[in-house]
Amino acid sequence: MEKNFGFGCMRLPMIGEEVDREQFIKMVDIFMKEGFTYFDTAHGYISGKSETEIKKCLTDRYPRESYSLTDKLTAPYFEKESDIVPFFEEQLKLTGVEYFDYYLLHSITKNNYDKFESCNAFEVVKNLKKEGRIKHMGISFHDTAEFLDKILTEHPEIEIVQIQFNYSDYYNPTVQSKAVYDVCEKHNKPIIVMEPCRGGSLINLPQSAKDIFDEEGKSYANYAIRFTASFPSVVMVLSGMSTIDQLKENVGFMKDFQPITEKERIAIDKVQKILSEQETIDCTSCRYCVEGCPKNISIPDLFTCYNQKVQFNDNNCNFYYSSYTTASKNLGKASDCIKCGKCEKICPQHLPIRKYLEDVAQMFEKQA
Repeated sequence: MEKNFGFGCMRLPMIGEEVDREQFIKMVDIFMKEGFTYFDTAHGYISGKSETEIKKCLTDRYPRESYSLTDKLTAPYFEKESDIVPFFEEQLKLTGVEYFDYYLLHSITKNNYDKFESCNAFEVVKNLKKEGRIKHMGISFHDTAEFLDKILTEHPEIEIVQIQFNYSDYYNPTVQSKAVYDVCEKHNKPIIVMEPCRGGSLINLPQSAKDIFDEEGKSYANYAIRFTASFPSVVMVLSGMSTIDQLKENVGFMKDFQPITEKERIAIDKVQKILSEQETIDCTSCRYCVEGCPKNISIPDLFTCYNQKVQFNDNNCNFYYSSYTTASKNLGKASDCIKCGKCEKICPQHLPIRKYLEDVAQMFEKQA
């Protein structure tokens, strides 16, 4: 595998609802010029725009052998075995390539594993590899370490595992980053890391945590990304970068990667303790919950407002809450939730979203 830092294309530079193609092209060019070549996407990212923008900004502009591209088989996009290959072929067409370097059975949990099994998805993907249409097969995973152990035992053909892994979730009893990492090591599976900055929450730290890191003079992203990349089984760390400045900063410290020092690890341990004491919502803003919400509630944005209010007592959050719940844009309020539970079934963090929306409504709507 190439250098250990990849471009995650779930969060791209945006102008309103559209990808800022001009800026994305510049970011791709800088990334490639600095010797980084790994790109990660999925069909649902940015409401389907991630794959098509990769074609415009990367695959139409660079020779196929100069980069690696990962795409994914996501459960909502197939209902039976015969759906999988046509969906895969559509992904090839949308991204403008003839093969994927990595193809992952996406976001596997206890809630959808039976669907992958009943549709024979592992075997279909294995056959795509035999045909040379993918080079490597793997999974991306959001569940318990015990369940991952079951999957890797039942499917030794899995070559690589993509997991959520960061210092905030290292001992998190829901995400189980450390325990999941240990299972990958047990099965001798290399790891791709997603959410090293936890959807930006490890950049927007409370002041007491910032003070600890500021003593060393390194950025908060530097600590977060290098923490994950310092583990021996981690072969790739993905970052969803939405500005050129973010990309330049991350490429800068990953180009000549240095593992976390003992002094830095002590600082991270202190920040871990501070974060564990914060009563915030552990949302990573993946936005899987938004699509299909019958009341069109922008759940991750409302959770961000809540967290910012809790962490920083920021009164600007009231304004932002209003902008994310605008009737003219058909955006629902937290109190509009009808408790259907669709969001909780798809949430990779297994959050009690319906309960949290009640808390958000109580915070922002009690005076309305």
